[in-house]
Amino acid sequence: MNIKIVCVGKLKEQYFKDAIKEYEKRLSRFCKFEIIEVSEELVDANLKNLDVVKEKEGERILQKAQGYIIALAIDGNNISSEAHAEKINDLATHGTSTITYIIGGSYGLSKKVLDKADYKMSFGKLTYPHQLMRVVLAEQIYRAYTILEGSSYHK
Repeated sequence: MNIKIVCVGKLKEQYFKDAIKEYEKRLSRFCKFEIIEVSEELVDANLKNLDVVKEKEGERILQKAQGYIIALAIDGNNISSEAHAEKINDLATHGTSTITYIIGGSYGLSKKVLDKADYKMSFGKLTYPHQLMRVVLAEQIYRAYTILEGSSYHK
């Protein structure tokens, strides 16, 4: 299985980079895991161009998205770790070779990206920094695989 995270912007903080590196290592025994960063669009000082920003970032995202697309969206399905694991397992069982998760930038995802997504997943109504969300998502993907293998990691 190929698991990709397509996200907006680059990680700057070393502690986030270290956490991602750890989950990349852990996931290597289960899947081919890759994070693809697309560039952030500049926002004008009065925030009047947010729709344009999301559209341009969305175009970059969609150029990289492949396979079954899961967009992280606040109004998406709020599922348990077990249900997430089952979703990955079901997709693999039915011949899906690539799952692409999409994390938008600071201002969210464009309508085009949300419309293209096969599934929308939410981590609740809380707002997270999009850089931190990469780490949280990578951990949840790892947790899903440990659930599927019956590991004691998920208690």
